[in-house]
Amino acid sequence: MFREVNNRTALLHNQRNVRTPQRPTMDSGGATGALLYAVVAAVLGMLQFGFNTGVINAPKQFIENFIREQYNVAPDLIFGVIVSIFAVGGMIGCPLASWIADKRGRKFALLANAVFGVIGALLMGFSKAASSVEMLILGRFLIGINCGFATTASPTYVSEIAPLRLRGAFGTVNQLAVAFGLVGSQILGIDVILGSNDGWPLLLGLAVFLSAIQCVMLPFAPESPRYLLLVQRDEEQAREVLGKLRGTGNIDDEINEMNEEDRAAKQEEKFTIGDLFRIKSLRTPLIIGIVMHLSQQLGGINAVLYYSSTIFENAGLTVEDARLATIGVGSILFIMALVSIPLMDRLGRRTLQLCGLGGMAVSSVLMTIAFYTYKDNFTMSVFAVIFTLLYVAFFGVGPSSIPWIILSELFGQGARSAAVSVGAAVNWFANFIVGLVFIPLTNVLNNLVFLPFTILLIFFYAFVYFKLPETKNRTIEEVTAIFKK
Repeated sequence: MFREVNNRTALLHNQRNVRTPQRPTMDSGGATGALLYAVVAAVLGMLQFGFNTGVINAPKQFIENFIREQYNVAPDLIFGVIVSIFAVGGMIGCPLASWIADKRGRKFALLANAVFGVIGALLMGFSKAASSVEMLILGRFLIGINCGFATTASPTYVSEIAPLRLRGAFGTVNQLAVAFGLVGSQILGIDVILGSNDGWPLLLGLAVFLSAIQCVMLPFAPESPRYLLLVQRDEEQAREVLGKLRGTGNIDDEINEMNEEDRAAKQEEKFTIGDLFRIKSLRTPLIIGIVMHLSQQLGGINAVLYYSSTIFENAGLTVEDARLATIGVGSILFIMALVSIPLMDRLGRRTLQLCGLGGMAVSSVLMTIAFYTYKDNFTMSVFAVIFTLLYVAFFGVGPSSIPWIILSELFGQGARSAAVSVGAAVNWFANFIVGLVFIPLTNVLNNLVFLPFTILLIFFYAFVYFKLPETKNRTIEEVTAIFKK
């Protein structure tokens, strides 16, 4: 999922910068007001991603009633399209962000994306008043473009304006913003706030405020100094912007560092997406990265994030209790985002991924048992919620972020961009599949619906155990050498 949330976080760029040969430098500046302002303006896009991932969950029954009123048909398939079209937009938004950010700059890309968010949110918010399911679908599609775009553009911008010693901390802010947006959407979706037949259009339309705030803030935010220096070749403007961001004129070391990284990057051989599939030493890590991304989505996490209220109702909870339990899902993800960050470098990527996938598989089995045996047994309904929260917690341990980080650590700089693009496309496509098929799958398998995800989780665990090398404390050269043998 997060993604995202891409979790296309600044960790990815941090890894790139750390691996690039460079002379020791003194990092300039700290968390100035200009820097914090720019980070907040950008990170609102990640908050938007979290909000729109979770917002569709609680009002499901009211949206289905709306669909019935317009078409007089069973609403399951159309609701599945409304949910999953978000991921189709995300697939488009990711590469679009890279293209616009390189052509027109990071700041322009973020501002253009905020416009997508405003339009998408307004379409969703006014869909019921216009009696148009099509407006709702189009709005979800556009907000999907907005969120996919944000998961690429926001972390890139934040990593490029942050000083080296704060880059990891600001990368964490991206993850926390996604989790906070998810929790916020779930709280607003309870029945006493906006989780009602009259309130759901406003609930979906609230996304307009996040994008509108970005539209107001971003014109006053600076362009990325790295973009100005290395793409625009405007060193004078880059120095002026960097001086404001750092609150000091002592920026020569950082400017020289950017230039050295640029020279090193130009010496790297460039590889296309086609090369990744043709060259064996690149194909093997690409397959590993693809399977890692599939493990994030096909393990079933977005089935929980999109449909947890329905899942808990099927386990015997009342509608009100199910929505309250859903808030626990987002809260667990938020807590685990905090917990997993210090563990990443201490325990290693492979260990955390195995722990997460193994825990999810066990929790999925326990969930299935609880769902299957809950009838007339409130205790088993409670256990169903507990096991679901455990499943989410184990997802937060590793699978939530490691697939996004690992590709940047398996490839040299010349192939990294293409590999990350393939990973993002696979991730969003798998997200789309899960969102589309979960309700029909539930209709067929009933309370055994997580059984296919359990089988896939066992497969992913075995694959990671036998195929994924540990990248902790290894240079890119050491990791890539493994695949050249």
